[in-house]
Amino acid sequence: MREEKAKVWLAAALMGGLMASALPAMAQDVQVAAANPHSHDDVEEIVVTASPLGARQFDVLQGTSVLSGEALERSLSTTLGAALAKLPGMSQTGFGQGASRPIIRGQGGDRIRILSGGIGSIDASTTSPDHAPALDLATAKRVEVVRGPATLMYGSNAVGGVINVLDGRIPIAAPKDGVDGFARIGVGSNAHERSLAAGMDAKLDSPLVVHVDGFWRQTDNYKFPGALESDRLQAKELAQGQTDAEGQDGHKVPNSSLTQKGATGGLSYVGDWGFLGASVSRLESNYGVPPDAGSNDGGEDEGPVRIDLGQTRVDLMGEVNQPFLVFDTTRVRFGWADYKHTELEDGAPGTQFLNKGWEGRLELVQHQYGALSGAVGVQASQRDFQAIGEEAFLPPSKTVQVGGFTVQRLDFGPWALEGGLRLEQQNIKADSINYDRDFTMVSLSAGASYKLGDGWLAGVSLSRSERAPNAEELLSDGAHLATGTYELGDRKLGKETGLGGELTLKKTGGPVTGSANLFLTDYDKYIYERYTGEQRDGVPVAAFSATDARFWGFELEAAADLFRRQDQRVTLDAGLDYVRAEDTTTKTDLPRIPPLTFKTGLEYAQSSFSTRVEMVWADSQNKTSAFELPTDGYTLFNASLDWHPIADRDVTMLFEVRNITNEEVRLSTSFLKDRLPQPGRDFRMALKMGY
Repeated sequence: MREEKAKVWLAAALMGGLMASALPAMAQDVQVAAANPHSHDDVEEIVVTASPLGARQFDVLQGTSVLSGEALERSLSTTLGAALAKLPGMSQTGFGQGASRPIIRGQGGDRIRILSGGIGSIDASTTSPDHAPALDLATAKRVEVVRGPATLMYGSNAVGGVINVLDGRIPIAAPKDGVDGFARIGVGSNAHERSLAAGMDAKLDSPLVVHVDGFWRQTDNYKFPGALESDRLQAKELAQGQTDAEGQDGHKVPNSSLTQKGATGGLSYVGDWGFLGASVSRLESNYGVPPDAGSNDGGEDEGPVRIDLGQTRVDLMGEVNQPFLVFDTTRVRFGWADYKHTELEDGAPGTQFLNKGWEGRLELVQHQYGALSGAVGVQASQRDFQAIGEEAFLPPSKTVQVGGFTVQRLDFGPWALEGGLRLEQQNIKADSINYDRDFTMVSLSAGASYKLGDGWLAGVSLSRSERAPNAEELLSDGAHLATGTYELGDRKLGKETGLGGELTLKKTGGPVTGSANLFLTDYDKYIYERYTGEQRDGVPVAAFSATDARFWGFELEAAADLFRRQDQRVTLDAGLDYVRAEDTTTKTDLPRIPPLTFKTGLEYAQSSFSTRVEMVWADSQNKTSAFELPTDGYTLFNASLDWHPIADRDVTMLFEVRNITNEEVRLSTSFLKDRLPQPGRDFRMALKMGY
């Protein structure tokens, strides 16, 4: 324990030292930066996901991140989890190239909501870690992340946070020059990745604006350094007398290839009063479930498993900026999707997962009365889920959620107070087993902030959130081939309650910016999946259980301009995040928690190009649960160059090297960490043209 605390303080001191070392250079450049009309410090990010009131990122009390522009281009990957993993407080499930899902502050699955344009992804990704979210960042314009409880706006399944992918599939305004679009081609060396993407908005001879986009991506099996199995697992197997430990070096991960493609068409009616539009999209993906996901000491070798998924989706979105009654703005969002994926066993169709669902929300933004601003809204969703086949581990079920919420804010001088309330009803019904159960949830939040001047803000927020168990946690009972576990639910599970608090300190404007967030949440009847040590049908039992739990941690991030002259800038940035999670009933650690992580980067930018080098250091994770091995730490180095070869054209060439030193990386957050290393060195290149 003392060693862990020492590492935390040492890393914090290192981050502070990096920023302090920049002070002399920053002091010399303050006046120049203030005189520069192109200073990036003047940009105010509006985080639409965090509040219906259109709050600036600076004013949001929770931890938030926004990924767009060249930063988004550098982050593009085959999975959403990998693309967002370098953001503060973020990690990933690491389930291969096809299905790595994001984790926020150590929480994932059904505790974080993944949205497309403010509406859920409507897929099967929360059912199992080998199921990919049905969305892709290839055509996304922006990604917003809210860390911590977001239950007021997005329901009880957002107790851990929200990720909102804004892809512009429904135009909200007409292009300035009549047409606005892009095309991108990219390649990667590690898995022989090839990708294409393009999109366009065009104004017709009327108030109508049309949108089209599409993408295609294909990879081979990816390369990894070291051995397929971790040293710790090999040592354990040898101690148990097993001699088939997979210690071969420098190989490719079998059955880790993928093919992804998608297309969207949208149409909007845009006027001075707002807009109203619709879109239709189709997404398809075929990817391999990595080997040994289904391995077990006593199980039968079923051969390689691939997942072939497809989703057809229809979205409606509108916003009317016309006052009525006590409201100024009306926003409507609706999404319907038909999702299906098949687990292919040696190429033959096996278990199928089907999910037909819809979600809708209505937000009404109030007139501002003096210091008071606010909004009210309603949200409803339905999910009809089926698993069909010999290895279906879950009966068909229907889940219906209906909720209403309000968010209110008072601004007076440097002070701001905000609060909110949400009431929600959930029903889960499984007719085949005569199961029908209702849950009622109440969530509350309150916060206060004070602007200290010179771009500083301090704040505190408190929350009480309730989450009902989902169908998987209640009703699972069977072997799941793709994950190699026997998933066992508990029909008597009750709703979990979280009491949390967060302290925030932010700095914006000038040559130094940054934020610090310290959070703590205590859970009553926290639901999680744990290995029991038993086996059924030749595979380990993973049971959903409830216990009291505590999550606490922090995120520190800062950026400093070391040098700025005219259009040139040198920026140093650093971030440190940590989360600790334990079962407070048994005083033991919860499984699959990310370690202490430190990230730093140095960037040089001018009008024609920018270059960046960065380091990611992750500590070893020795705080493990029963039947879970510790995870070794790692240090990653990455480098990138963005070049704009034509001064008056929107053309960008991106050159990138990921994992320069070919480091062996294993993620403590992954079920497969001891059998599946992350990709090794990867040379990447992309060409993007805008018009």
